Parts: sequence; structure tokens; C-alpha cells
Amino acid sequence: MSQLAEIITTIDNQLSNRHIDLDPGGYFIIYLDRESGLICAKHFTNIINEQGLAVDPETGKVIPAKGKVARTAETLYTARTAKELCVKIFEETQPSPVTMFDHAAYLGREFVRAELALINGQEYVQD
Repeated sequence: MSQLAEIITTIDNQLSNRHIDLDPGGYFIIYLDRESGLICAKHFTNIINEQGLAVDPETGKVIPAKGKVARTAETLYTARTAKELCVKIFEETQPSPVTMFDHAAYLGREFVRAELALINGQEYVQD
């Protein structure tokens, strides 16, 4: 790995550990459907409680940040490119399920990472 690549990776890893406020509009689980050549984004609704934690609106239980939770997605968005997915979520869906600019920026970055992994045949793990 080049020195520049190491610096970029270090910066990215540090920023991945910062505090972020959760979007009251919900959250997305992003994954690849390689067989169909698609980037997929499942949108789940949530409520943000007084402690700033995401809560399942149906059960009232806190949604853990790690691990699997059995929930039904509100909407499944699919596209062939990051740009196409952004257009579907931010321009064509009204009102947009994303209510915070930092969440929108995060999703754009993740969609690009997913697209590159799809193109290059690499594993994609959502940050």
C-alpha cells in the first residue's frame, strides 16, 4: 500500500469512529445483489428516543447498532449505479426518507463504495 493510501485509510478509519446523530427518517441496510448486478438499500423506519437511540416504532425496543434484528423494511431501493440509487432516493421519492444532510452524504459515500465493490468483484461491508 502506498503512503498516500495509508494516510487516506487512517483518516477514514478515524472518521468512522466519530459520534453521529441518527436520522429520525430511518436507516438503510446496503448490500449487493451480484447476480442481478444491483446495489440494494433497504430502508427501515425508526423513532429516536431521548437518549438518541433508534427505537423500533412497532415494538418500542432499542435497535442494536451491531447484530441482526428481525424487522420488515419499509422500502427496498435498487439500482445499477450509486448515482441512479441517489436519484431514486433523494429526487424521485417524495418526501425523501432521508431527513438529515449528513445522512445523505454518508449514503452517497456508501453507495459509491458499493458500486466500486460491485465493479471490481470485491466484498462490500457497510461502514
